Amino acid sequence: MVKIAPLASWNNYPKQICTLHRPERYRQFSPDVESAIARGLGRSYGDAALNEGGQVFLSERLNRILVFDPVRGVLRAEAGVSLDEILRLIVPRGWFLPVSPGTRFVSLGGAVASDVHGKNHHCDGSFGAYVSAIQLALPGAGWVDCSPTANPEIFWATVGGMGLTGFIGEVELQLRPIASAYVRAQHHAASNLDGLFDLFADPDRDAPYTVAWIDCLSSGNKLGRGVLMTGHHAALQELPIGVRSRPYDLPAVKALSVPVNLPGWALNPLSVSLFNEAYFAAQARKRAPFIADLRSFFYPLDNIHHWNRIYGAGGFVQYQFVIPEPGASAALRELLKRIASSRHASFLAVLKRMGPAGSGMLSFPMLGYTLALDLSLRDPDLFKLLDELDELVIEHGGRVYLAKDARLSAASFRKMYPRYGEWLAVKNRLDPDHQVTSSMARRLQLGSAA
Repeated sequence: MVKIAPLASWNNYPKQICTLHRPERYRQFSPDVESAIARGLGRSYGDAALNEGGQVFLSERLNRILVFDPVRGVLRAEAGVSLDEILRLIVPRGWFLPVSPGTRFVSLGGAVASDVHGKNHHCDGSFGAYVSAIQLALPGAGWVDCSPTANPEIFWATVGGMGLTGFIGEVELQLRPIASAYVRAQHHAASNLDGLFDLFADPDRDAPYTVAWIDCLSSGNKLGRGVLMTGHHAALQELPIGVRSRPYDLPAVKALSVPVNLPGWALNPLSVSLFNEAYFAAQARKRAPFIADLRSFFYPLDNIHHWNRIYGAGGFVQYQFVIPEPGASAALRELLKRIASSRHASFLAVLKRMGPAGSGMLSFPMLGYTLALDLSLRDPDLFKLLDELDELVIEHGGRVYLAKDARLSAASFRKMYPRYGEWLAVKNRLDPDHQVTSSMARRLQLGSAA
């Protein structure tokens, strides 16, 4: 199938005209086209999987699980398989993903290309640390196998490389054993940012999975108030008695859906403030530990189909940045003051603690704290605010997540990603004519002089 059509990512911005291919086998990926990028399930937030005026290879039909060893917990699959499809296979057999983003509707290849991280990054690192092998299509050179020990420079340029080193065909992944399909969770409320950082630093509150929701419209002595949510995979003895006999069975859930795009005015400072008040109160009441199933703990938004329509037809941007740990509290305080005073409404604001950076040359994580915000494009001065936030992030030695970006400048990118030159040397060797490219690559001038 080949057709020319408008295309957008999950945030519906930007929308671009691309030539779409949908191969049935991943070896039908053509490494010799003039301008092409592979695309998974379109859950990134920007133009990383768009190629305006060029080719986009859709990989959702390249979703075959090739090998699954239920004893060692090793899986090899085509890049187009979704994490949801993997979970349906492995969870009933006592395994889970070693690292999971906030949605299970992400392709395996996309998880590698974005080097996704999860609630456990401070303990376990990012997705690429558990990938043992990748098969990659190179322009004009066929297929190459790479791993941390075989062609390691290609491997670490591909992990977090936003799909620009070639087309990912197969991925081999080490899984994590679990005793049940449930999590023992607990919530801890904090009245402001200082209190939230105290909770993150408290060893008695630490857990393998930690994440905090923040009220980004609060100000004054409530600036940065939020709820720290912690959890670990539940052991059998922690489960309710009625569940212990079937610990891997997940309860049936009837998902909600947003049927149409809401009007642009629906999300405004008043409506989001009311939501934040209600959400903070509801979550803060959960003081005692409780048992949650994997889907509700790791993927709460997946239970609302088409939730991106809440932001209207004009779409939104997600702004996610990480600040190194020394000075992270002060930097986040300044950033939150700017956001709160601007009155840009974000009811989805997530703060996470991150561990040391991995080996991916363009991977996002670093030791520190990351904040992700969803911001409606109804506000005409939004990009001006984000440019100002970029400067603050750079000043504090941080960076913006490329998988969540739709508007970062080339100059800011180069200041944020010090290993870009190392990555570019590998890219130029593998793809000297830059046939594998994207709208993001052109916007950031990847391959062009600084």
